[in-house]
Amino acid sequence: MEGLGQRQADWKPSAKDWSVGEIVDHLTVAEIATGKLTTKLTKEAGAAGTLAPWPADLTVFAPLPPDPPGPADAPEAVRPSPGKVIGELIATMKATRERSRQSIERLATLDPRQLRFKHAHRGDLDLAQWWELQRRHDAIHLAQIRDVKRAPGFPKA
Repeated sequence: MEGLGQRQADWKPSAKDWSVGEIVDHLTVAEIATGKLTTKLTKEAGAAGTLAPWPADLTVFAPLPPDPPGPADAPEAVRPSPGKVIGELIATMKATRERSRQSIERLATLDPRQLRFKHAHRGDLDLAQWWELQRRHDAIHLAQIRDVKRAPGFPKA
């Protein structure tokens, strides 16, 4: 994404598709939401005295529930805003990634299975599942960015 001009960042293959800039914005907003959820759940459990340390015998997390049928539609709270400056989007994403890394490092000392929150389409998930969902979400949209950049008509510069 670095090195893209604003015209490239704003370009869409069709009216129904997202631009690279919109995808980056969406990914960042979604990751911020997962980070805020992590903070909320760990603070609440800490205040309630229910935070448990990482269990020594934990070797695998519960898998994510199956994907819901049909195409995914982003909830309103994580829909992107068009026309944002690509340099600012990338800087915000990098800062968000650093905060996420710190959140995950803190979470690695706790038992994430006890920290649960309902996902709109997947039901009750623990924090390990939320971060796995974030990872999968990123991979899906990375492929989407590559598709946009390969689409006929994508601006050269």
